[in-house]
Amino acid sequence: MNAARDGLSRPDARFPDWPSSYFPGISFNPDSLRSEVIDDQLCEAALNAAPDPGDRVFVLLARGRSNEAAELVAELRMADPGSLRLQVLEADVAASVNDTDRAIRLLQYLAKEQRGQASEASVRQHLGRAYFRAGKYQSAAGNFASALDLRVAAGASAALIYSSTVALQRARELSESTASVA
Repeated sequence: MNAARDGLSRPDARFPDWPSSYFPGISFNPDSLRSEVIDDQLCEAALNAAPDPGDRVFVLLARGRSNEAAELVAELRMADPGSLRLQVLEADVAASVNDTDRAIRLLQYLAKEQRGQASEASVRQHLGRAYFRAGKYQSAAGNFASALDLRVAAGASAALIYSSTVALQRARELSESTASVA
């Protein structure tokens, strides 16, 4: 069993409010909801030991290297076109280069495809992040709320529940502030 994969990687004491990602050395910025490398040594060591090539895409995105991530995910998708993880990463790459419409379309399709499956919560979380990146905070909040409900119902790890909770709060915060400006 891989502790990092199960949402059990420990948060960095320098970033106590940042939800940890599944990957060591990377956390989610609670303001931007983007993954960021917070401990490069830990991240690099975990990456060198990682058997899943999709992890390299995730780390490239967290490092802000979207073009490299796009090339790698395209290669990986050719080798494994049915991989849900790679499809989600492809959408994350699209969002990272500001092609949020494409990211949202891909993730909406995957959310329908995964409805009722254990993976639906993760897809909803990613869909919420794509909406958030597009500035569609109400839609983001709706998907984060769905992800949170699904994660709680499934007895997901505290780290995953916290990640959805933080994302939901931030989306609601921005939704309310943009509504009051309008």
